[in-house]
Amino acid sequence: MKNNSFTATLEIIGINPFVFVPEKVLEQIFSDSGRTKSPIPVKGMVNGKEFKQNLMKYLGEWRLYINLLMLANSPKRIGEVIEVTLEYDNSDRSISIHPQLEQAIKNSDLAAANFERLNPSHRLELVRYINNLKTEAGIHRNIEKIIRHLQGETDFFGKRIE
Repeated sequence: MKNNSFTATLEIIGINPFVFVPEKVLEQIFSDSGRTKSPIPVKGMVNGKEFKQNLMKYLGEWRLYINLLMLANSPKRIGEVIEVTLEYDNSDRSISIHPQLEQAIKNSDLAAANFERLNPSHRLELVRYINNLKTEAGIHRNIEKIIRHLQGETDFFGKRIE
């Protein structure tokens, strides 16, 4: 790391704990990433624990949101000074679509068209959801639910659309 270590006071906006990132660290990340628009993928350490996260600009300020995986009980630790090391993360963070979900979407022109129309975060949510399932029965059942949703038959939770 290029001396991108700093201490910061844990603050909160809404329900989201965060720290402000010092200007010199931001400049290094902008330089390394070639970007000045959020989100910017970063990695580092919080109080000695490694993490991967996105650096976000909100209300004109760059913030590193500190979630529970990065810092236990983070919402209860507002006002605490934490140690942060931060750098641009150029690793591939793409998530592959489950082959069964991909095939099911391809099998329906309507589902395929509607999947492509979804905003990227909604598509990613569907892909992650299936990828995190453990049993074949669960995967199969939930792929059917997603296809019904993409064909406009049900909402995302499987309730019929009247």
